[in-house]
Amino acid sequence: MSQETTTPEALPPGEAGAGHAQGLLAEAPPPPEPPHIKVANDETIAEGAALLRAGELVAFPTETVYGLGADALNPDAVAKIFKAKGRPADHPVIVHLAAAEGVEAFAREIPDAARRLARQFWPGPLTLVLKRAERVPGVVTGGQDTVALRVPSHPVAQALLAAFGGGVAAPSANKFGRVSPTTAEHVGADFGTAIPLILDGGASPVGIESTIVDLSGEAPRLLRPGGVPVAAIEQVLGAALAPPGEAAPRAPGRHGTHYAPRAHVKLVRRREMIEIVGSHKGRRVAALALEVSLPRLAPALQRVVPAVAAQYAHELYASLRALDATGADVILVEQPPQTPAWAAVNDRLRRAAGAAPASDET
Repeated sequence: MSQETTTPEALPPGEAGAGHAQGLLAEAPPPPEPPHIKVANDETIAEGAALLRAGELVAFPTETVYGLGADALNPDAVAKIFKAKGRPADHPVIVHLAAAEGVEAFAREIPDAARRLARQFWPGPLTLVLKRAERVPGVVTGGQDTVALRVPSHPVAQALLAAFGGGVAAPSANKFGRVSPTTAEHVGADFGTAIPLILDGGASPVGIESTIVDLSGEAPRLLRPGGVPVAAIEQVLGAALAPPGEAAPRAPGRHGTHYAPRAHVKLVRRREMIEIVGSHKGRRVAALALEVSLPRLAPALQRVVPAVAAQYAHELYASLRALDATGADVILVEQPPQTPAWAAVNDRLRRAAGAAPASDET
């Protein structure tokens, strides 16, 4: 990313010159974080657990993205998530647990396949959809007879869940349908001071949401690709995952348009990207390119990311947010490889561009 420097013309009257100004800038302390964004430590995690018990919202980091959490067994608290995000009432949320043993309190008729996947991938970026226990509020499940559960691996999430002592309903901590947050600053940018506490645990290492597998029916179904590769899941199951199908439960992140910045996202090949940059005709164009920067486009209007799926995923949402912040009308995204390793990234990009199949909306 380019960095702005102070030029002599930008100096106020009486300053000695650019060198002096840069020296002053170097010595100046960084601006303080907003009071509701706090570095995660024992004290702030205890504060977060107390807020959850009081029915308030707390944003916290997971290994995938930041979540906006509420006590999963408190319908009024969970309703605050929907109001803050502008989330449709029939859109279920994922319940986060400290350990796999907590599943028994939220699900019934748990199949052996679920236990095998939990042993292999929890804590981690895998969500299992199971038949819900009676005590789970309908607001959590979107009125369905299923519940989505996972055990995150991020140490801050683990500490918060342990301190709270129960399940935390937590979709991504962003406005509904927009780009997911991977830093505390992203959450603050979306919600301002509307969230009582945002725990800062650094950038989320995975960077895209969890894989969602439905185990509530006769055969395991893939509802969303994500942080755990499909091939690894199928190896544990000893069988291929079925597609969602019309009878699949509604699940997070499956709307045809999702993960979208304000600018229009357009997926293109590199040659088309170069042509558009050369003839954009008044539109402000930004670009997310693979490996090599684009000629004839200002550095501030482009991000160059590696052609390595895991690294690309880690940087994807931060890149889209940074390019959106330039005021671009269009964000051109160079089409990544169409291979299984890139399935989750390509899913997010298609939805950001509003190019997911209409039949996939739930």
